[in-house]
Amino acid sequence: MREGTATLIRREDYQAPAFWIRTVDLTFDLDPAKTLVTARMQVERNTAVAHSALRLHGEELNLLRVLINGESVSFRQEGHELIIDNAPDADFALELRNTCAPEKNTTLSGLYTSGGSFFTQCEAEGFRRITYFLDRPDVMAIYTVTLRADKSKYPVLLSNGNLLESGDLEEAGNKARHFAKWHDPFPKPSYLFALVAGDLVAREQRVKTRAGKEHLLQVYVRRGDLEKTEHAMNSLIASMVWDEARFKLPLDLDRFMVVGVSDFNMGAMENKGLNIFNTSALLASPATATDQDFSRIESIVAHEYFHNWTGNRVTCRDWFQLSLKEGLTVFRDQEFSMDMAGSPSARAVCRIADVRQLRAAQFPEDSGAMAHPVRPDSYSEINNFYTATVYDKGSEVVRMYQTLVGRAGFEKGMSLYFERHDGQAVTCDDFAQAIADANPGSALSVRLDAFKRWYSQAGTPRVQARGVYDAAAQTYTLTLTQHNPATPGQDQKLPQVIPVALGLLSQEGQVLPLQLQGATEVLNEQVLVLEEAQQSYVFIHVTSEPVPSLLRGFSAPVVLDDGLSDAQLLVLLQHDVDAFNRWEAGQRLALNRILGAVRSGTPLQLDAAYLDAVRKVLRHPELDAAFKEITLTLPGETYIAEQLDVVDPQAIHAAVEAAQVQMAAALRDDWTAAFEANQIKTGYTPDPVSSGRRALANLALAMLVLDARSTGDTVWPGRAYQRFKDAGNMTERLGALSALVAAHADLAEPALARFHELFKDDALVIDKWFALQGRTPELAGEKSGRTFARVRQLMQHPDFTLKNPNRARSLIFSLCMFNPAAFHRADAAGYVFWAEQVLALDAINPQVASRLARVMDRWNVLAEPYRSAALLAIRRVSAKPDLSPDVREIISRALASAPDADTAPAAPAVATQAV
Repeated sequence: MREGTATLIRREDYQAPAFWIRTVDLTFDLDPAKTLVTARMQVERNTAVAHSALRLHGEELNLLRVLINGESVSFRQEGHELIIDNAPDADFALELRNTCAPEKNTTLSGLYTSGGSFFTQCEAEGFRRITYFLDRPDVMAIYTVTLRADKSKYPVLLSNGNLLESGDLEEAGNKARHFAKWHDPFPKPSYLFALVAGDLVAREQRVKTRAGKEHLLQVYVRRGDLEKTEHAMNSLIASMVWDEARFKLPLDLDRFMVVGVSDFNMGAMENKGLNIFNTSALLASPATATDQDFSRIESIVAHEYFHNWTGNRVTCRDWFQLSLKEGLTVFRDQEFSMDMAGSPSARAVCRIADVRQLRAAQFPEDSGAMAHPVRPDSYSEINNFYTATVYDKGSEVVRMYQTLVGRAGFEKGMSLYFERHDGQAVTCDDFAQAIADANPGSALSVRLDAFKRWYSQAGTPRVQARGVYDAAAQTYTLTLTQHNPATPGQDQKLPQVIPVALGLLSQEGQVLPLQLQGATEVLNEQVLVLEEAQQSYVFIHVTSEPVPSLLRGFSAPVVLDDGLSDAQLLVLLQHDVDAFNRWEAGQRLALNRILGAVRSGTPLQLDAAYLDAVRKVLRHPELDAAFKEITLTLPGETYIAEQLDVVDPQAIHAAVEAAQVQMAAALRDDWTAAFEANQIKTGYTPDPVSSGRRALANLALAMLVLDARSTGDTVWPGRAYQRFKDAGNMTERLGALSALVAAHADLAEPALARFHELFKDDALVIDKWFALQGRTPELAGEKSGRTFARVRQLMQHPDFTLKNPNRARSLIFSLCMFNPAAFHRADAAGYVFWAEQVLALDAINPQVASRLARVMDRWNVLAEPYRSAALLAIRRVSAKPDLSPDVREIISRALASAPDADTAPAAPAVATQAV
C-alpha cells in the first residue's frame, strides 16, 4: 500500500469486531511465483455490536473464490477490503481462495522467500498479505494448517502447534510433492501465524518440565550453520527452566521450534510454537560472534520464548496495548538476564546496560517529534510504534510495579493476571488491575489511577531533589519536585507516581541508617513514593551531614537533578553500596566536564581530581572488570546531546575525543596494567567474568592505541595488529581491529582487508565489518570527513545491498544513527545521503526506511547550519508523492515540529549530491 496520506487510527475509537472467526483451516500450495492459499473459516456474528457487513483485510492478493456454506456469494472490493454485505446472522463457513507472489515480496511482511525458502512475518498486519482476514489482534482462532510443496526443494514444512501428520502426495505430474499438517490447539490472533518451508537442518533436544511432560525443542537453520546453534539451544532451555521456576509458566505445546532467516526486518518474532529469528539474533560461535552477541542472543531467545505466555496466551486487545506484551516481556527478559549473570556485580552491569540503552534511544524519543505515551493514543502506521517507548520505557513501568508491590507481590499479580485472562485479548488496564488486586493495600493499589498516567502521558519526568541538614536537630529534610515537559499534543501533565529508592552515606562513605519522622522502622535503604508535584521527607537521627544516593537501581525512568557537587559524586563513586549509583556518579563526573566545555565553547581539559578518581576505579582490587569497563566508558554522544537545548554535534564530539585522548595519556601505565592483567589463556566461554575481562582488556587496548596516535608510538598499534591476527575468538579480534580503526592507525587498512578476506563468506561477520567502518569516529581538522567518504565508497562494494535489512543497517544506520559527528556535516552531505537512502529503501522495504527516517526526530534542536540543512533534507523526502504510509507518518511528524513552517526554507527543486 502506497498512499500520499494514511488514515489516523485513534485508541478512543476502538470497537469490537462485527464478527468472530473461531476456527481457521489453511491450505498452502507453495510456489515462489504464485502460491495458492485456501482458507476455510468458521465465522459467527458478534451480536454485541451493531449489525454490519463482513469486512476482511487483504493486500497484494489475487482473489479467486468466495463461498459461504459452500455456495457462491456476492461481494465487493474497496481499497484493501473484501466486503460481504449480506453475511448470514447464524454461524457460517466461509471459504476463500487466493494467490500471492512470495518471491516479489521485498517488504518481508506476509509470506516471502529468502535464500530459496519460504518464511512469514505477520506482526503487525502481515497476515492480510497472505489471505483475506479479520487481521486484528482481538480476533482469536484455532488454526489447522496444511502445507504442500516440492519435496526436493522444501523438505522441511513447519507451522504453528503440533504436527498431526505428514507424507508424500500422490499427484499427477513429474514433481515429487509432500505435505505436512499442523494444528495449534490454542486460540491466537492472525499476527501469530507462521509457516516455514525450505531445505533446513535442525538441532534437537528433548526436555522435561517440572511436571514430567516431555517436549521436543528444535532450532532450524540453513545447512552449514548448525554448529552455530548450540548457544541458542542452551538459551532456550535456560529460558524454559527459568520461566517455570520464577512464574510457574510451563511450555504448553509438544514441541517448540526456532527458525533462522537472514532476511528479516526485526530481531525475532514470537509466533506460537514457531519463533522466526533474524540469524543475527540466533547464530553464534566463538570465532564469529562477540561476547555481546552471545548475551544478545540469550536475551532475545528468552524474550521470544517468554512471549508464549505474555503475548500469546494473553494477547493485546488492540495495537495501542502493544506494551502490554512487549514492555512486560522486555522486563521478563531483563530479569532473566540478571539471574543468569549470577553475582551482584554482574547483575548490576546488566541493569546499567539496560538503562544506558534506555537513555540512548528512549529519552531522545521522549523529547522528539515522535514522542508518545507507552500506550499511544493514535497512529497512522502501527509498524512505526514498535518503539523504545513501548518496549524499554514499558519495561521500566513494569519494573515500577514490582518495586511498589515487591517481588513476591508481583508474582502473585502475574498469577492473577493469567487466572483472569488466559486465552483472551486484553488491555494494559487489565494488567494493572490484576497486579493491584493481588496486592490490596500496597503502595500501588492505593495509587493505581495516578500510576496509570505512565501509560497516558508522554515525556520523561524531571525530578529535582534538594536536601537540608540540621546538625543541631540531627534531621535531614529531602524535598522532591517533579515536572514533565510538554510533548507534541500534550502541553499539561499531571504528577506521576515515581518510586525513588534511596540511601544516605556519610562524607566518609559510611552507610547512614534511615528513619522517617513518625516511623519506627530503621532501614539502610528505602523507597519513597513521589506522587505530588512536590513532597518533603524528614529523616531523623542523622548523625552527620549526608550524601544522598537517590534513584538507586534507576528505580524510575526519570531525569534526576540532585544538585550534588563533585565532592559528593566522588563519595558515591568510591563508596556507594548501590552499584548503579556508583556507575552513575562516574558518568555524571565525566558529563559535567564535557558539558562545561561544550557550553563554554572552550577546549576540554580534564582536571587532576577527575583523573585520580578514574585511576582509583581502574586500580580498585575489589571491583569486577566488567564494572570497571562500563564505568570508565564515557557517556555516549547522543546522551550528551540530550542534556543540551541547542545541539552542536561537532562540539560534542570534539569534547568527547579530547576526554578520551587525555584519559589515554594520563592513565597510560594503568591501561597497560589492565590490559596485561585481563588476558585469558584458557578456552573461550561467554560467562560474565570472562566477558568482563575481555571487555576491559579491549577498552585498555583502545586507549593505548589512541594514545600512540598522539605520541607516535608504534608498539601498541603493532601489538593490536598482532592480537587481531592471533585472536582465538571474535571478541578479541574485533576489539583489536576496532582499536586500530577508531584511532585511524596506519595498520587499520591492512587489518580491515585481512578481516574481510577471512570472513568474506560469513554474512553476519561482514555486517560487523561494514558497521565498524560506518561507526568510525571522525578526526578533527583537515583529516575530517574520512568516515563519510568511506561510507560512500562502501555503498558501491560488491558485498553491499539495500535489499537485506541487516546489511543496510550495518552501514547506513551505523553512520546516520550512531556516528553523529560523521553524519552531521556543515556541508549538509550527511543529510543529502540520508534523504537518498530513505527514498531508496522506501521503494524496497518501508519498515526499514521508516526506521532510518527516525534519525531526524530531533532535527529542530540542532544548531545552525545543521538545523536548516536538516529541514531541507526532510522536505526533500516529503516532496516524494508516493511515500509509503510508514515513512510519510515519520516525516510528517518531523515537519510538524518546525516552529514556523511558513518561513522555513523550501527544498530545492533538484537534490544535489555532496561528498
